Amino acid sequence: MNIPIQHPRSIGQKVRGTDTQDGAGVQLKRVLPAPGLRLLDPFLLLDVFSSDNPNDYIAGFPPHPHRGFETVTYLLAGQVRHRDSAGHMGVVKAGGVQWMTAASGIKHSEMPEQEDGLLQGFQLWVNLPAAEKMGTPAYQEYEPDQITEETRSNGVKLRVISGTTIEGSTGPVTSTSTDAIYLDISIPADSDYTEVIPQGFNAFIYLISGKIQIGHATVTTGELATLGDGDGVVIDSSEESRMLLIAGKPIGEPIARHGPFVMNTKEEIEQAYRDYESGLFGEVEDTHDEVA
Repeated sequence: MNIPIQHPRSIGQKVRGTDTQDGAGVQLKRVLPAPGLRLLDPFLLLDVFSSDNPNDYIAGFPPHPHRGFETVTYLLAGQVRHRDSAGHMGVVKAGGVQWMTAASGIKHSEMPEQEDGLLQGFQLWVNLPAAEKMGTPAYQEYEPDQITEETRSNGVKLRVISGTTIEGSTGPVTSTSTDAIYLDISIPADSDYTEVIPQGFNAFIYLISGKIQIGHATVTTGELATLGDGDGVVIDSSEESRMLLIAGKPIGEPIARHGPFVMNTKEEIEQAYRDYESGLFGEVEDTHDEVA
């Protein structure tokens, strides 16, 4: 499968993350949302965390609720244990992913399962259309060896979490309402990478390391670059580089957002808080005592 790119996308805006903290004091960079950056419907948030100082992450994310969207946790290093109010429990390991559809509401915790060492990864929030916001919560969770891998003739390596590449590799995460594409791409020095992205999808690159060129624009380590419309992207790399390529079909509906809830109206947000305070989200067994 080899689809030629007729209308390559160019870079729209570039932003860098803002240092902040979340949970019980986890230090991270919030890359989305960013000041002056247009809404990247359906993507609501991208947090990047990377530290080998346990004081930056050890307190983790104690029990907290979500409603109306999906959270995607992808780790590059370390591991995180999660539990939820529906009795689900598991460990996201380095190279693994958890794609949680919070939908009508779930309460969960995410706690580092390590006392030291590097913890590195990402959390992405993906909106849900109104028709699915009050659906049944669900998980798609995959071990590192379950993630599809692709190696191209020029040495480019991909980990395909969701979507299908130009060479036909399909990720294990399926049935996302936004047809989301989530790729982890490693490009050797002095090489190039081409990928198909459906026209009309919103898309961005987050550069984990290295330096790349898209058209006449350069992206450097730690930058998020939005991509204008087109049917694909062509990336050149003068040095060894690694990045996320994320794209999805816009929902095009009003967004009402406050804290851990994302709905369509202010009234729905107020109802979410009432439901949570009345105990409809349930409770999480808070026994995070398994440390690797």
